[in-house]
Amino acid sequence: MPRASHPTVDPALDAAALLRRVGFFSLFVVVPVVAQVARRASVIIAPIAVVLLVIASAIDNRQRAVRPGAFRLLRSPAFLAGMLVVAWSALSLAWTPFLSAAAERLANLAAVIGLTLLGYFALPDRMRSANLYLLPLGITAASIVAIMLGLFGDTLVRDGGEDDGALDRGLILITLLVWPAVAWLRSRRRDREALAVALLVALALGVSPNLTQILALAVGAVAFAVTSFRPRLGTRLTAGIAAALLVAAPLLPFVARPVGAALFGPLAPGVLSLKSWQKVVTMEPVRLITGHGFETALRGRFVGLVPMNAPTTALFEFWYELGIVGAFAAAFALYASVQRAGRDGPLLVPGAMAAFATAFTVACIGVGLTVVWWLTAIAMTILVFVAIERGQFRTSRPKISRLRRIREDGSG
Repeated sequence: MPRASHPTVDPALDAAALLRRVGFFSLFVVVPVVAQVARRASVIIAPIAVVLLVIASAIDNRQRAVRPGAFRLLRSPAFLAGMLVVAWSALSLAWTPFLSAAAERLANLAAVIGLTLLGYFALPDRMRSANLYLLPLGITAASIVAIMLGLFGDTLVRDGGEDDGALDRGLILITLLVWPAVAWLRSRRRDREALAVALLVALALGVSPNLTQILALAVGAVAFAVTSFRPRLGTRLTAGIAAALLVAAPLLPFVARPVGAALFGPLAPGVLSLKSWQKVVTMEPVRLITGHGFETALRGRFVGLVPMNAPTTALFEFWYELGIVGAFAAAFALYASVQRAGRDGPLLVPGAMAAFATAFTVACIGVGLTVVWWLTAIAMTILVFVAIERGQFRTSRPKISRLRRIREDGSG
């Protein structure tokens, strides 16, 4: 008897598929869940996940062509403006008073950028839906963990001060990643599941109330709603407001301080912080051109260069460290990135605008300019959006009418 034919089995392709699945599971599920209880989860696990994706692509060669992708990036105004920010940061090492610390932080920034580019080029040209459905699963699991910690306390999973603040960082991470999860589910016409995931994240934030996460999620929700009804308006507002705030940041304390004093009193901590920012601007207006150098906003607090109650926001740190060159380049990169995201994948645009608005709100409220875990969270969000954009090659399964099916069965 003739032997039954079997499809050719390639162990290398099977290994690549397994590595890719493990990489996505680590990035989409493990990192959001473990980040609720461990401060360094994203910094440690995310690079490992990206390396697994790179190895898988090296085995099966399913990624997009690297050379055309690299040429597109080099012709992108947003990417070139971002590289100008990095180059100016490197040049500012010549006048920063904290050379060793600044060089170390710049190396961390370069490593995160390099890791993001590796992940970008390693992602398959066409993503499998099974891998992308891991994202809402991970956000759901992380939200449940955060709710349990918020309700019953986190002393059972923490031994001491090393993990203090892990839940706050974890909540910021899921506040960012919920938008690509919602965008992916809506692109699959699973609106109910998308709403459930968003409400679960909101519940997790409500159980462990923190102004940063709640306000960021609210701003993201507004951007999502506006862009859903008016895509062009939502994109323009998101890009314009973010870029304008970054450009006009030195003027903000002069405008916001009188308003804050009238509402909360002149001795409120936030008002005093704005007063310190105002003092920094008026004392050294010339340094607004070049900045004080990379890493001076943080280190300068401990040696008297910067008031201890000065703002710890990206708006203040961009101008204080990099001056007008770095701030204007960053504003242009942000504006161009948002505008570009508004042209790719119409179904994903509301989620992309919500993620931009959420991340910018978090940066404006109190996350440092180059904190490693924050940079890693941004890199993860970028890679997730690239992944779900490459999963849009088919929006629905082909349908066969009942009449055609009957005819085919009858002819058979």
